[in-house]
Amino acid sequence: MEPIANQWDPIENFQARPDDLIISTYPKAGTTWMQETVDLILNKDDLEKAHRAPIHVRIPFLEICSPPPMPSGVDKLVNAPSPRVIKTHLPFQLIPKSFWENNCKMIYVARNAKDNLVSYYFFDQMNLTQPDPGSWEEYVTKFMEGKVPWGSWYDHVRRYWDEKDNHRILYVFYEDMKKDLTREVHRVKDFLQVDLPEDTVQKIVHKATFEVMKENPMANYETVPSSIFDKSKSSFMRKGTVGDWKNYFTVAQREAFDAHYQQKMKGTNLHFQEE
Repeated sequence: MEPIANQWDPIENFQARPDDLIISTYPKAGTTWMQETVDLILNKDDLEKAHRAPIHVRIPFLEICSPPPMPSGVDKLVNAPSPRVIKTHLPFQLIPKSFWENNCKMIYVARNAKDNLVSYYFFDQMNLTQPDPGSWEEYVTKFMEGKVPWGSWYDHVRRYWDEKDNHRILYVFYEDMKKDLTREVHRVKDFLQVDLPEDTVQKIVHKATFEVMKENPMANYETVPSSIFDKSKSSFMRKGTVGDWKNYFTVAQREAFDAHYQQKMKGTNLHFQEE
């Protein structure tokens, strides 16, 4: 996170355009899944366009600051033609103001906390640009305290939920995408005002399933060098399931987590499915 903090000015002062679309998520909440879905919808299932480049090239990551000579997310976006689709993990309060001034559309994806935590733990093991996650036990505590990159899950999901009616924000749940991807693709295409015949929608749904994306090098981060992602530790797209947390949380951990969760989520009508 340090490189981002050190290069904060160009991010904070980023100039949005009215036709920008932002895909915002807490890390490991279904970001790549939504990016691929949106790209397929906007390109009306034109496979040549959808396979034109890896997903992180097609949809640049706003706040990422790669070590030179790699361009930062801002550098890539400044020169990108409109309409731009932009990925971010920034909490609501750190989103550059120009996005709201330009009334830009945003799609936010949220995933239940325990599955999100498990996914993030494995990702932090393989992502060599993130701090070592330590033991599982330590990581659960760090996650609860918000001492992981991009901060507190609770603040992230709650603030976007609270702001969704004040801006053009489509709030999508990972679990709903797992349960009925066709319905969620319809919600996204309607939000983006893209007309598609039903057979095209079904093709997009098929290509946006976890199983198909996991085999697609343009979506599965296979092209990222091993100096960044150590794929011997975990694959970028690991399981993509709901309820995987049960394989990792002990009873005591679950009880402690749930008690803490109740306290952090007090007063919100935001509810998640955990299985």
